[in-house]
Amino acid sequence: MKKVIVVGSNHAGTYAQYTLLDNYKDNVEVTAYDANSNIPFLGCGIALWVGGVIKQPDGLFYSNPKKLEELGSKIHTEHQVVDVNFKEKTIKVKDLKTGKEFEDNYDDLILAVGSWPIVPRIEGMDLKNIVLTKRYQDAQSAIKLIEQENVNNVVVVGAGYIGIELAEAFHLKGKNVTLITDGEILNKYYDKEFVEEMRNKLTSNGIKVVENERVQKFEGKGKIEKVFTDKGEYEADAAMISVGIHANTKFLKDSELKMNERGVIEVNASQETNIPNVYAVGDCATIVSNVMGKGQHIGLATNAVRTGIIAGHNIGGTKLNMKGVQGSNAISILGLAMTSTGITEEVALALGMDVDSVTIEDNIRPDFMPTNNKVKIKVLWDKKTLKILGAQIMSEEDITLAIHTFSLALEVGYTIDKLATLDLFFLPHFNKPDNFITKAGLAALSKIL
Repeated sequence: MKKVIVVGSNHAGTYAQYTLLDNYKDNVEVTAYDANSNIPFLGCGIALWVGGVIKQPDGLFYSNPKKLEELGSKIHTEHQVVDVNFKEKTIKVKDLKTGKEFEDNYDDLILAVGSWPIVPRIEGMDLKNIVLTKRYQDAQSAIKLIEQENVNNVVVVGAGYIGIELAEAFHLKGKNVTLITDGEILNKYYDKEFVEEMRNKLTSNGIKVVENERVQKFEGKGKIEKVFTDKGEYEADAAMISVGIHANTKFLKDSELKMNERGVIEVNASQETNIPNVYAVGDCATIVSNVMGKGQHIGLATNAVRTGIIAGHNIGGTKLNMKGVQGSNAISILGLAMTSTGITEEVALALGMDVDSVTIEDNIRPDFMPTNNKVKIKVLWDKKTLKILGAQIMSEEDITLAIHTFSLALEVGYTIDKLATLDLFFLPHFNKPDNFITKAGLAALSKIL
């Protein structure tokens, strides 16, 4: 019987346990440790709860210790792994309730320690009503702020996915919201013509968008009252901080484990580290971008789940490899559905890549249909190989599933010239005979002929 220890039980750690216990229960003994008191929590659902889209957070916990125990896992919450002896195959664990420490041993180890919000070095971070955005407890703090009558002005620092979603959530609750970022909103995922649409959607709904300003100080008597940037100052009764994440691997920094300069554990396609019998999964591990052709840090729940499954099967004896990822993602901004995969044109040009692109805007359905919506799509490809490198789609209608076509195209190396004649269905209820996907292909074909 092989003893497997899983350190961390959020997305990746939970699915590693599922995989091991659903498929190899007779051959493995699974023990899991997690520093949190509740697992596994969908942090991407915080804004839904804060904004009142969902009334209770129960559904954001898609598993629980009892369910994992019923499958056969020996799971210990509020237990933090503070050290690993890779030579002796032991871990040191601290019981956070009692403060006592003890050791446990393993045959195989899965590091699923995830990520942690970046805490910016800003003067006044210790003031009350300043909340990070990651855990269930953070969501609880945000909910309490909403319920306070004297909290009217909310500043959200950081304009990534969570930051924008929180800005919308507080806006829906009637708060005056200012969204501050030191760059442009979501510019890692979308090019300028799409960013402009997002910006207009936010500002037209009353959310103040402040770009290219760096927060330097929070000020107040006991609790936050003002936010100072390098260019201005803003009233704030509360501040939500969402400026990014980092791998939660600080306790491993002096070990022989191979990590990149950002502390992300380097793994191969089987999720194996440079140390035998040690695997890393989820937000703490690198993952190969099929566009970039190298390991990167792409913190998405979808990636975490897949890596947990891969590690579980490899430990169980079934050889499986990750096929790489495209970083597919989506966001809903006040009814504006946006999705992208691969890289943007701006990123490609910054990397010195020789690329071309097309952007088209069209009705989703034929003009004779009683209901319709516009859709904008941009497709990017490599000029030399013609391989598709990325796509961005936007509409007031939910057409986000279309991005899966492009995600698959990127994974298999599909070329832009084939897109024009791709076999896609037609029905007036849903699309046109020359729908927006093939129309983008036709526009691209005209450019490369």
